[in-house]
Amino acid sequence: MTNDQPTTIGRFGRRTFIAGTAAAGFLAACSDDGTGTDGSGNDASDGSDQRESDNAGSDGDFALIQRYPSNVPVFVPGEVRLPFSLNKDAEFVIDGPDTLGAQIVDIDGAPIGERISAVRRDVTPAPYYAFTTQVDAPGIYGIVVDGGPSTGANFQVVDPSEVSIPIPGDTLADFDTPTIDEPAGVDPVCTREPNCDFHAITLTEALASGSPVAYFVGTPAFCATGSCTPALEALVDLHADFGNVVFVHAEVYTDLTASTLAPAVENLSLLFEPTVFLVGADGVIVDRVDGLWDATEMAERLQALTA
Repeated sequence: MTNDQPTTIGRFGRRTFIAGTAAAGFLAACSDDGTGTDGSGNDASDGSDQRESDNAGSDGDFALIQRYPSNVPVFVPGEVRLPFSLNKDAEFVIDGPDTLGAQIVDIDGAPIGERISAVRRDVTPAPYYAFTTQVDAPGIYGIVVDGGPSTGANFQVVDPSEVSIPIPGDTLADFDTPTIDEPAGVDPVCTREPNCDFHAITLTEALASGSPVAYFVGTPAFCATGSCTPALEALVDLHADFGNVVFVHAEVYTDLTASTLAPAVENLSLLFEPTVFLVGADGVIVDRVDGLWDATEMAERLQALTA
């Protein structure tokens, strides 16, 4: 896997936009100290790409830390979700405003659509703001957040044919994820301590149950403070409230050496973590949430899934 330290986003505008390549490995830099490690010197993998706006210190009150994968193509026309944490003086902003406004712009910086806003979501190691917007066509766009750098942050929307992982509208394919009874060579089948309760049946069995499914892929052991652990904990907290949803968790690595990707990852052609697929009773993906979420946001998404 790769371990991308927080780096700068290039100035937005008519400039070369470097789209991440679909290399074999994960985006990284998930930690509570911005070092790309878990504080012990161990690599911490995560789909939240913790990249910092290039000139936030010069013309903004804070920098924007991307908490979504931006080095691989993941966004297609439709709803685009852009979660950010705030950073000032090399530290996460813990007491940010309750609500932040923003404007989506085109590659020339011209506004697109109405202004949008996001509420603060409190989660370890720092709050985040998940902006959602509707983008109708592939292209290179930016989001300029109130109080952030005037250059904003880049994101790219691509044709669905360019995205390797399943997207909303696709039918999620059957896969025999490891279970407690049938670990399928994955040890441990869950790196949460204690194990979560999402390993009783396989994804194949969940999809055949006739119930909606929440399929989470992430590794708490190697992303204890960045995204995977809080993301999984949010699902654990909500499990009892959504008894009509079948929850399944698949780990990213085959063992604690973190040297071999688990079959579940390869099955999805997944290049980042964590992610959760919210699947309808008919097996069609209704929603996919990447990078970071808390219980309040995930509850909203699960309510929409089961409505």
